[in-house]
Amino acid sequence: VQLQASGGGLVQAGGSLRLSCAASVRTISNYVVGWFRQAPGLERDFVAAISWRALSTYYADSMKGRFTISKDNAKATVYLQMNSLQPEDTAVYYCAAGRGIGVQITDAAYFSSWGQGTQVTVSS
Repeated sequence: VQLQASGGGLVQAGGSLRLSCAASVRTISNYVVGWFRQAPGLERDFVAAISWRALSTYYADSMKGRFTISKDNAKATVYLQMNSLQPEDTAVYYCAAGRGIGVQITDAAYFSSWGQGTQVTVSS
């Protein structure tokens, strides 16, 4: 699965951005698609994920209420709507697809395919 992330940019604190993750194949329905983020010098952290078939969504605790993950079946695209952005949300955001077995969905090891990342910068 090839993934193309887009939608990053510079936004002021309190603002919003919507990230997109377009998948190259229609078989994306067999996968879980997730978003991770990595700030300079820090580990890659789980943000959110969506199970294509089950319509289940998962969020890191700090994102609940601010971020919303959704999908468009026809476009094979997953979106991450980010509201009330804060400077600490500044990071490169990556989308990923996977169907790991025996691994937590919040673990990067669950995901086998990764997009190239899109930079999100939130100014104070």
